[in-house]
Amino acid sequence: MTEIKSLAESNLFKPIKVGNVELQNRLAYPPTTRQRATADFVPTDSMLKYYEQRAENNGGLLVAEATYPDYSFGLYPNTPMIKTPQQVEAWRQIIEAVHNKGSFFSVQLWHLGRTASALFNKSKGLPLVGPSALYIDEASEKAAKEAGNELRELTIPEIEGIVKEFAAAAKRAVLEAKADFIELHAAHGYLLDQFNQPNVNKRTDKYGGSIENRARLILEVVDACIEAVGAEHVAIRLSPYAAVQGVEGVDAEIHPISYIGYVLSELEKRAKEGKRLAYVSVVEPRVNGIFDSKDEREFNTSWISEIWKGVLLRSGAYLNQNSKFIEQDVNANDRTLIGVSRYYTSNIDLADRLKKGLTLTPYDRSKFYKSLSNDGYITFTKYGEDPEKYKDLVDVVPEALA
Repeated sequence: MTEIKSLAESNLFKPIKVGNVELQNRLAYPPTTRQRATADFVPTDSMLKYYEQRAENNGGLLVAEATYPDYSFGLYPNTPMIKTPQQVEAWRQIIEAVHNKGSFFSVQLWHLGRTASALFNKSKGLPLVGPSALYIDEASEKAAKEAGNELRELTIPEIEGIVKEFAAAAKRAVLEAKADFIELHAAHGYLLDQFNQPNVNKRTDKYGGSIENRARLILEVVDACIEAVGAEHVAIRLSPYAAVQGVEGVDAEIHPISYIGYVLSELEKRAKEGKRLAYVSVVEPRVNGIFDSKDEREFNTSWISEIWKGVLLRSGAYLNQNSKFIEQDVNANDRTLIGVSRYYTSNIDLADRLKKGLTLTPYDRSKFYKSLSNDGYITFTKYGEDPEKYKDLVDVVPEALA
């Protein structure tokens, strides 16, 4: 069990306006892939229960696990999509349940690019694509060749299609499913981030070479989504320090401050023109992908908030040392949201526990990705409840919502 002190008097429990809505607190649940969607990528009844549990007595922001705008965006098994009427309706039911509990919802949209499973993509008739034909490592190259689905560079028409599909998915999420926001996944070495990375993107056309060219796809997608649903409904996630999936972070030949700083500058430029995004989400250097960072160097991340003047959602190992990091960062200014993901998986009433200083239940990493299972998913309880309360759900198989 993790002991924490009450954060009731900190900025964490003060309301804040994000986009067009007012959150009742500044605690957010960042996107956490859990693989509980159906084989057809449809959100399930268990996913509804999962988000509904965390929305109750909360009033903050929940960000959906990464969700595909289209089948062509690369696939992992049992992960959700928001393309078909069935998938959109399932998300609508989830978002309605969250809203009925008084909380707010953002749908994260991603394209896997070269990180997709070559074999799984092949089974779905999909190519393995990226900004350039450069594999993450030798193992991924070997897997792609054995699958008969070798990585290839995206064409310009394909890139243009990706931009349009992101915008179309934003419309489905906001206008049809009634999400408060969409969050573009431009972090952790997925496609939008791949284009931005100098060691991954070796293109020689307008999408490669200079910082401006490498950032072109991210900004085109941002602009298309702004046009589709309005800037107040659009957000983006960035991970300047992440060294995962072939991305090199601060040890890259070109330091990420330069190219991530450019993206943030362009977003702030749009904000000054009346198109401020709802929030920018950044991943702290304390984590590296899904694991805590072993890098003992200290990094000064103040440059992010010096460039971007809007709402900033900061995530990454915030409860590693009790609540020290949360209190320090949320009180630093009046525009910071704090994202906690791993402890949100095992503490459905996390907001209440942080407010009252209640002991936290440890998370169980072994059950994070237990595909299409309720075990370790909707079987955690509120503080003080009998842990046997949901034991009967363990063997129940999640079913499509629509």
